[in-house]
Amino acid sequence: MKVKTRFLGVLLAIALAAGFMCATPAAADESKFHIKFSTWHPPVSREVKTVWIPMLEELKKRSNGRITYTLYAGGALGKGPAHYDIVKNGLSDMGYFTATWTPGRFPLTDTLSLATWVNGKDIAADIGNEMNKKVLNKEFKDVKVLELNGCIQAFMWTKKPVRTMEDLKGMKIRAPGGHQTNYIKALGAEPVFMPLGDVYLALETGTIDGLVTCAPLVLAYKLHEVAKNGVVATFGCVSEGVVMNKKSWERCPDDLKPIIEEVAGNPYKTTHGLNREVYATMMKEIKDKGVNLYELPAEEQARWSKAFQQETKKWVAELEKKGLPAKDTVKMYNKIAEAHGTSCVAFPAEWK
Repeated sequence: MKVKTRFLGVLLAIALAAGFMCATPAAADESKFHIKFSTWHPPVSREVKTVWIPMLEELKKRSNGRITYTLYAGGALGKGPAHYDIVKNGLSDMGYFTATWTPGRFPLTDTLSLATWVNGKDIAADIGNEMNKKVLNKEFKDVKVLELNGCIQAFMWTKKPVRTMEDLKGMKIRAPGGHQTNYIKALGAEPVFMPLGDVYLALETGTIDGLVTCAPLVLAYKLHEVAKNGVVATFGCVSEGVVMNKKSWERCPDDLKPIIEEVAGNPYKTTHGLNREVYATMMKEIKDKGVNLYELPAEEQARWSKAFQQETKKWVAELEKKGLPAKDTVKMYNKIAEAHGTSCVAFPAEWK
């Protein structure tokens, strides 16, 4: 009986060993690179459909299939303000984050969100990338920056028509944060911060009277259904960008790194998504959906711009007290913006 037991034990050991060997995965192919990409944009948004998926597919194509990806859109890995840390901490390898949503963390980068006429994210990324190389990179030492941008110009969208600053008194306007919050205050309205996903119901129920945001997000969240009036006066927008986890970047095969930098360095040029041509199409789509677009007369626009310029001066003074070269950074931004054919209405004229 003992011999038989020992024999069965040996067979079991051999079988277990064989099973273990069969279950052991093959060594990972070090020539390939898998990217977990995260963004707070909704899965059905233009950003995801026309920029992020095409960008990731282009990485796959140019690498002959060596780069693969998994996309985590919306709140799959965390809320909007958490997306920088989602990448920094390695929950995703690469992702899109909004610097403005973490106040005080990237102070000079908020320069990119000054009120400026920018009607394409391809332009915004060109400006942001140049600013990053010259000064803003100091604020992103714990990640690999692939691109920075100031988004597309945001407008004000309201339930009732707004024609002058006086019309805004007493109104509650959802702000994305940063300079836009100060601009709303300067115009006499009350800024309210809330996630974009809550804005539709807040407008519908009258909790807020309007919001400041860019055209693609109006369409993505169907805000055109509840905010039927748009003031075409630029508020700038939030500062954003594509960043990569440092360890993931180091792990990436060296010959694939230039492909990632080229494709993601200006994803809007790569994919033609949310560029100048698309912007014009989006504005037409919003108008066709019944939104009344109102362009401020030159005199009223000058009043709004002057209010914005005063906010720039105050913001710069606060950062200068902390030892940050805010004025020089804003001057540099204005110069770069003008070189790209755009105008920063929040830039104090006397600083030129």
